[in-house]
Parts: sequence; structure tokens; C-alpha cells
Amino acid sequence: MLARALIINADDLGYDPAITRGVLRAMQEGIVSSATLMVNTPYSEAAAREARGLPIGLHFNLARGLPVWAAFPSDSLQGGAFSEPLARHLTPDVVEAEALTQLERLDVLLGQPATHVDVHKHLYQHPGVFEGLVRAARAALLPVRSTSPDMRRALRAHGVRTNDHFIGGTGAEAYWTLERLEEHLATLPQEGVTELMCHPGYTPEAVKSGYARQREVELATFLHPRARMALTRLVVKPTDFRVLTRAVG
Repeated sequence: MLARALIINADDLGYDPAITRGVLRAMQEGIVSSATLMVNTPYSEAAAREARGLPIGLHFNLARGLPVWAAFPSDSLQGGAFSEPLARHLTPDVVEAEALTQLERLDVLLGQPATHVDVHKHLYQHPGVFEGLVRAARAALLPVRSTSPDMRRALRAHGVRTNDHFIGGTGAEAYWTLERLEEHLATLPQEGVTELMCHPGYTPEAVKSGYARQREVELATFLHPRARMALTRLVVKPTDFRVLTRAVG
């Protein structure tokens, strides 16, 4: 197991212009150290332009928007677009092809490869999505976010690198208040790579999201001087998923 490391990853870069502005500010001025980009939205290209040079992974999206793989089967779409309920029926072959195509698009948009992969709406919970994701991650030699011990064991059984610990969530209220962040940072595991998933941003201006104003609370949390002070006390400098690549490369 690696020595203690903390990855603070912001999801949903490219989802909405206001969310993108918040994520980038959290990385540039705050303590967020990594982000994941949606590559199939109308706002992906602009987000990628602004994020070049930063550690960015793929926020693999099968829940909304248009597929990137040209041969994506139309009978798995709703009105030509992804549908979260239909994603559970996707075959591993389709998921693998779409994931690899989304990774290729990320490379083109960013001018650099993804650091890792995670999945919008946690759709890896469906067996076909998980198997296809594993195949793509192995082909691309990329780490994948794990959110539970069972998922971690399954990824590692397939030879896919992943974080050792995971914290984070969403809900009706903002998940990462300053107080909750300080509590979790004070109890970080002493060994291994921990991913802290977060959703900072400004209230979406172009899309509807159940997690909207909550993002502004999270943004304020990760920009707050007390957040950086908590890291300083712990002698922890947040990193990104390349720490897993370097460990074996």
C-alpha cells in the first residue's frame, strides 16, 4: 500500500458553464487537486480549453447527452440521447467502445491524456457498465475510482489500479460543508490513497441539476482558508490519480 496521499477530485467539469467556472476556481485558488471532464456536452470543448495543463480525468457519461462512439446502438438511446434507466441494459462491448471513444475525445480536447476515469451517476453499479469500464481502463492503462471495498476488490482482481479509500457524497443539502471537511481531514487513514469526491461550482445556468446551489456551498468550503490550514496541520498536499501511475511506472 502506498504512503498516505489525498486526491480531492471535483466531478462534472464541462457539465454546465457555471459549474465549470466553479471547478476551475476550486482548483486554481482552492485545495481541489483533480477534476473529471464530461466530453459529450455542448460545454465540453470550452471547459477543456480552460483546463489544459491541469490534472483531468474522464467523467464517463452514459446518463445524458449524446454518445461519442459513432456506432452506438440507437435502440439503447432515448430520442437519440443517453438515458440513465436504459444504461443498465448496455452490453460490455458497447460500454467499452463508448468509453474508449470518450477517452480519445478527451485527449483531443485537452491535448493531454486522462489521469483516470470515474462514472457520472455511479452507473458502474450495473454489471454490463462495470465490465465494459474495466476493459476500457485496462486497454488505456488508467486507474478507476472505487467507491466501496467490494468495487475496489473487483477492480484490482481485473488488474485495474484504484484508490485505497473513498469519501464523498451528494444529497438534498450540500455535502462538503467546512465543518464536515475538517472532520474528515482530521481522520484520514494513515496509509494509502484516499479520494475525496466533491462537486464545487456555481449554480448551473444552462442545465437542470438536482445538485445546484449546494455546489456553491462546496465551492466556498474548498476555497476557505481553514481548509488549507487543515491540510497544513496534517502535512498533506493533495495530489491526483497520477500518483497511482507513478507508483508502478
